[in-house]
Amino acid sequence: MAKRDYYEVLGISKGASADEIKKAYRKLAVKYHPDKNPDNKEAEEKFKEIGEAYEALSDPEKKSAYDQFGHAAFGAGSRASRGGGGFHDPFDIFREVFSGGGGGGVFEDLFGGGGQRSSSGPSRGSDLRYDMELTFEEAVHGCEKEIRLSKLDSCDSCKGSGAADGGRRSTCGTCNGRGQVVQSQGFFSVAQTCPRCHGSGASIDKPCPKCNGEGRRDKSSKVTIRVPAGVDTGARLRSTGNGEAGIHGGKPGDLYVVLHVKEHEIFERDGDDLQCEVPVSFVQSTLGSEIQVPTLNGSARINVPPGTQSGTILRLRGKGVKNVQGYGHGDLHVRVIVEVPTRLNAEQKAKLSEFGELCDDRVNPMRGSFFEKTRKFFT
Repeated sequence: MAKRDYYEVLGISKGASADEIKKAYRKLAVKYHPDKNPDNKEAEEKFKEIGEAYEALSDPEKKSAYDQFGHAAFGAGSRASRGGGGFHDPFDIFREVFSGGGGGGVFEDLFGGGGQRSSSGPSRGSDLRYDMELTFEEAVHGCEKEIRLSKLDSCDSCKGSGAADGGRRSTCGTCNGRGQVVQSQGFFSVAQTCPRCHGSGASIDKPCPKCNGEGRRDKSSKVTIRVPAGVDTGARLRSTGNGEAGIHGGKPGDLYVVLHVKEHEIFERDGDDLQCEVPVSFVQSTLGSEIQVPTLNGSARINVPPGTQSGTILRLRGKGVKNVQGYGHGDLHVRVIVEVPTRLNAEQKAKLSEFGELCDDRVNPMRGSFFEKTRKFFT
């Protein structure tokens, strides 16, 4: 399914100010936060979607890139993407907006003090995006593709704990496991990253030397993606659990694969239907014939009725693309192109001239009708 426009996701216009963008995000983030919608997958997906939209539109550089290039601005190879492309944890974005923008108690007020996820506890890994190019045939018939990507994966040495052998993890005494400290400045409270644990909410007496206590390391991974038959450009496949590893034993994120299908040299696609052009000779179109045409599964034969005009479309039922949701196949539409003879020899020219002299308006009814309608222009 194609990504929705970020402005549409937040319900704002393209000319919205930074304050309007933040206000729209705050309203929707509270509405769809998973702690207010337990076991609601749809709300969770919306929460992630608005977090992704806010991250792009709240940053002036990213917003400028998005306004110019759309979602392609964050595709593979772009400056706005990391590795295969991705976006930050929506819960981190939420905490940043509500803790840093309105005082230390705003987050607790919204969720009764129990909604904030402790930084020292398990935290879900970030989702990743990978842009995959397919041939026309791969998209139509389906295939399996193996991709390689670099991502943060669980550290093999400490099994994701962040602690070396014999090391212990304890709650940070400075922030009490919150990962943030709140300082009062007059009437305002400002939340800042804990200087002792650097936001982790915990301290480790013997950090793992391989991952420096983070529990994750950059690794190159291979992932096999099954592409169903009938997909098209813009389709997005979800590979559960193949995003970045979670923190402190948290669940991994997901990998979203966005498909881009190459053009075909013969066929054009219109939904589940296919279109192609097939040349026929003047004689074949005049007298009628059976011709051979290409399909995605070999060749097929189709009847060209006598008197077929150039541009006529003939249909082969069920010879199109398999519907990705399993609702049968589309059709193949064959556009007949009548080829005018060129480089005739003297004998061919003579025969053709003789044929022309034998023709009248009954043979060429369109020509006769045209001149009848336009007679006044020639008198």
